[in-house]
Amino acid sequence: MMIDYAHARELMVEQQIRPWDVLDIRVLDVLARLPREAFVAESHKALAYADIELPLGFGQKMMKPVIEGRTLQALDLQPGDEVLEIGTGSGYLSACMGELAREVLSLEIEPDLAATARARLDAAGLGNNVRIETADALTWETERRFDAICITAAVETVPARFTQWLRPGGRLFVIRGHSPVMEAVLVKSDGSIDSLFETDIDYLRGAAPAPQFQL
Repeated sequence: MMIDYAHARELMVEQQIRPWDVLDIRVLDVLARLPREAFVAESHKALAYADIELPLGFGQKMMKPVIEGRTLQALDLQPGDEVLEIGTGSGYLSACMGELAREVLSLEIEPDLAATARARLDAAGLGNNVRIETADALTWETERRFDAICITAAVETVPARFTQWLRPGGRLFVIRGHSPVMEAVLVKSDGSIDSLFETDIDYLRGAAPAPQFQL
């Protein structure tokens, strides 16, 4: 069965993303143009525009389209922005941010996922301004500072090292707290925090709560 992916993208935007208060025209345009199906396994292409998480391997998942839309809108990326992404995953969100910003540096802890994401970006003719590094963000060191930071997995609490990578006026998107009710927030370089919405996603490796022993 042939799938009309262009129509599926249109339905995703109009039936999932807009109704969840994603109204930024630039964000909607990117989501309506980029081929999400190019960033998932062949066996999952038919589900590329469904309102579900998709498995990527190595215990990782691709976020729901609505979460990706809200993430992009919250970051309010501008054409001159330099962006740090923590957790490349499929590479789809990397591609979206690359369309909205000047440059994206994406860190992925799994070498195979990093390589697959790079290959998919190249095959789709996207991400010329996206650089992927294999690294653990919890131990990675850099002197660089960024206008925006996007963390694509949850943390119990936001590591201080992440906010230290923000430039003055910068902002960081992250989902924090305890499953099953987590809070998506936008952390500003001045320390202020805007609460955005509630959701539940998997933790960043090494950033989950310590197991609780019960009697």
